Amino acid sequence: MDAQPAAPEPAAVHLSVRDHIAFIAVDHPPVNALSTAVRRGLMDAIAQADADADVHAVLVHGRGKAFIAGADIREFGLPPQAPSLPDVCLRIEACGKPVVAAIHGPALGGGLEVALSAHYRVAGPSAKLGLPEVLLGLLPGAGGTQRAPRLIGAEAALDLMLSGRHVGAPEALRLGLIDRVATSDDVLTEGEAFVRHVLAEQMPVRRTGALSDALADRAAAQAAIDAARAEASKKRGLFSPLKIAEAVQAALDLPLAQGLAVERALFEQCLASPQRAGLVHAFFAEREVAKVPEARQAQPRRIASAGVVGGGTMGAGIAVSLLDAGLPVVMVERDDAAVALGRSRVEKVYDGHVAKGRLTPEGKAAVMARLHGATDYAAFQEVDLVIEAVFEDMAVKHAVFAELDRHCKPGAVLATNTSYLDIDAIAQATSRPQDVIGLHFFSPAHIMKLLEIVVPAQVSADVVATAFALATRLKKVPVRAGVCDGFIGNRILAVYRTAADHLMEDGASPYEIDTMVRAFGFPMGPYEMSDLAGGDIGWATRKRRAATRDPKARYVHIADQLCERGWFGQKTGRGWYLYEAGSRNGQPDPEVEAIVAEARAQAGVTPRHFTVDEMQRRYVAAMVNEGAKVVEEGIALRPLDVDVTLVHGYGFPRWRGGPMKHADIVGLGQILADIRAFAQEDPLFWQPSTLLVKLVAEGRTFDSLNQI
Repeated sequence: MDAQPAAPEPAAVHLSVRDHIAFIAVDHPPVNALSTAVRRGLMDAIAQADADADVHAVLVHGRGKAFIAGADIREFGLPPQAPSLPDVCLRIEACGKPVVAAIHGPALGGGLEVALSAHYRVAGPSAKLGLPEVLLGLLPGAGGTQRAPRLIGAEAALDLMLSGRHVGAPEALRLGLIDRVATSDDVLTEGEAFVRHVLAEQMPVRRTGALSDALADRAAAQAAIDAARAEASKKRGLFSPLKIAEAVQAALDLPLAQGLAVERALFEQCLASPQRAGLVHAFFAEREVAKVPEARQAQPRRIASAGVVGGGTMGAGIAVSLLDAGLPVVMVERDDAAVALGRSRVEKVYDGHVAKGRLTPEGKAAVMARLHGATDYAAFQEVDLVIEAVFEDMAVKHAVFAELDRHCKPGAVLATNTSYLDIDAIAQATSRPQDVIGLHFFSPAHIMKLLEIVVPAQVSADVVATAFALATRLKKVPVRAGVCDGFIGNRILAVYRTAADHLMEDGASPYEIDTMVRAFGFPMGPYEMSDLAGGDIGWATRKRRAATRDPKARYVHIADQLCERGWFGQKTGRGWYLYEAGSRNGQPDPEVEAIVAEARAQAGVTPRHFTVDEMQRRYVAAMVNEGAKVVEEGIALRPLDVDVTLVHGYGFPRWRGGPMKHADIVGLGQILADIRAFAQEDPLFWQPSTLLVKLVAEGRTFDSLNQI
């Protein structure tokens, strides 16, 4: 039998003409990404419409759930194919007949650049417009840096491009990014009505690249560009923000054609930047982390209401996260005064939103009406999920979970926010360990994006799936972690903080170490972070671990000595740094340096000088080595889970991709050689991960382990 010819791929772009309007529909599921087929289809359809005497105007729209969501990630890394997106946008803009873009859902990156090349824009309620290329280490490369400033001004365009944020239709209208807000997402109907309005009013072909009014105040535009340059220069290591400012400068100074040439050259520079690999890895890793076995095996349970045990800083932050997700929340505290204090902490967050214009007083009142306080666990009888956020002590946790077991309905998810403790042991305080899971929020819980979902041995798959579904609802980045002391993030933190302490005792000051870590790209160094969090927190952990610490392991006592003096950081006005009353900016403390010097003498250490590179290599090698052990033991599913955890919870520079991606870029052989060299001084601390040794021997990378 003859082989049947393969069915032709469905067209990615459709052209139809009705009543003198050419309807160009992008139809490339799932999100109408700008594949080669879409670009080619748009180019051909615009050319046909332009040449058809029966066509008086053009309406471009997307089918399905998006206008055009952006570049096609399936083509990342492939050789470019014609037509390029800049050429497509130029062809749309050059059309001799009015072109209207009707936008619903995402119009991001190249999708917004297509819309900008149209002559008018209509957007529905679901529209999300943005130029987020900076998040991938790039800049808008199809005219976005030239057309957006000409349409909405330099300041607004720079804000969009440098933040990477999305704006909805009402804000887009205020900015001048669109011409009309549709009353529904039936943008085809409303877009057609607008096209007929354009024709009836004989509105001109208004090419965005030819506009000048938004840049007419050159002094204001230049001030915005200068401010963007100054701000971008503060962002350690980031390459593309400065290039975006340069591109907008070209929009101010040059005609469109020359500005587009500058944009293209700057785009190519960004493409060649090493940080792009890290940012692209981070982008994909943040999407991969949710792909866990349990989410494939089971459907999540329904969560329509939630409870929080504890109204302290963490409990209140968790309550805000749940309220922001639209859930009614019951907060249980030990007495009425504690309930009132917890409620006031929540209310303070929303008062801040009102003060900044993000929320109306009526909106705040509606949110607070969903928060109910109680002093009895019986208030949890009907909730679907309870998260405890009480003191980090196993006996306290056991007491809480015994009460939850007694009062919560069958099938309720019982979650602990513990940072370190054994969740398998916590689950044993209940008769239903299958319902117990770890939800480790990071402070402040309503702001920090990371959520470690800690999976104990007996938990049901549907509870894990529920936790990941909840993370999406809370707009968190979830990472699956296994049970061990500190899970993924705090376990690795303990090791690289120890490496920093060794450096300090060996000769580097805590202030030199903090400066080195900031130079690497972290927002804060380990000692600044300790002062912010409170030195007593780490001290309590060290005391808890003292009984199980290897007596042969090197232990630096300096942090304990500060805590013994009551120097806990910002909250006491003194820690590693000195803080003037009310100030969050610490100054180096000569007394701390004297304590460090005395500790070195007592330990018999002759201080030596370390270069910034030597300190960074030790700090990073400790992080990578422990990360490899976490993967090797199955605490993290993949190296990318370690990367996302450290980027979103611990300040690792996103543009480096995470510690495991950074190690791949540096070379695993180099990392292993460093560890073996450091092991000459301290073989117990610097024990190379078996996984790292294996990967180096096989010539593989951590990235090769990222598929599950």
